[in-house]
Amino acid sequence: MNIENIEAFIYVCQLGSINKAAEALYLTQPSVSARIQSLEKELDLKLFDRQRNKLSLTEKGEQFYPHAKKILHSYQEAKHSLKQTMIPYELTIGCASSISNNLLPNILPALKEKYENLKVKIVTGHSKDVVQKVINNQVDFGIVRTETHPQIESIPIFSDPIGLFVPTHHPLASHDNINMNELEEQPFIFFDYGSFDWLMLHRLFQKNNITPNISIEVDHMETAKNLVMQGMGLSFLPHHCVRNEVKQGTLKQISIDPSINFNINIEFIYKKGKSKSVFIDQLKQFFHELD
Repeated sequence: MNIENIEAFIYVCQLGSINKAAEALYLTQPSVSARIQSLEKELDLKLFDRQRNKLSLTEKGEQFYPHAKKILHSYQEAKHSLKQTMIPYELTIGCASSISNNLLPNILPALKEKYENLKVKIVTGHSKDVVQKVINNQVDFGIVRTETHPQIESIPIFSDPIGLFVPTHHPLASHDNINMNELEEQPFIFFDYGSFDWLMLHRLFQKNNITPNISIEVDHMETAKNLVMQGMGLSFLPHHCVRNEVKQGTLKQISIDPSINFNINIEFIYKKGKSKSVFIDQLKQFFHELD
């Protein structure tokens, strides 16, 4: 017996019309009518009397109604129970390196506390590499900077602002705000050549008629951050990448004039056509609880 047909029958009974049932179920009127007809054919009896624009239950329909409610209720209870118990014992997450290094250590303890028997495996790499691992079913889902691909679904987690960071022993660290022109001679460390973020920063310099002195280019923001801490140059970095170093007082953010308003978007990704992991919503909540 098709549970969707039973659900349509109950909605029509409770709301008094096929139109209202269709609206409540986000279906078309013909779809609801077809479900009722299918149920009547399966039961081999007539459930409704149809007179002009009015529907009324037949005697058999009246008898079937309480049984239909029990069937739907039992189905919903069973579905909910299975969702509660079908928690996998192993979880493999593909993760961009900066997120793995700077955010997951603050989140995984809460996940393990809630699911103490859960075995977690973290696979790190560039966001583009994580996308491929998701597509190839090598990980359950990924946590990356925004990446688009026709074979993945994405769920936003948060938008992270990009700022200019210097080591606290750098001469510019004594300033809270500097003019863009003062950066022309400073050595810069840029990460992820050719990315959207990289292009946006280049346009920022071009807009102000400045040619940045790019001393070092790297493919990971973690490498860029570590080079900044070694005094090798300045870098524009997302806040999540430097949150610990700022707290510890080893890096400082410098505001620039004109101000910049760039953000990196962090997202969950999973393979299209695959069920969303039961852990995604829980981890999203943990992310939002970070200070």
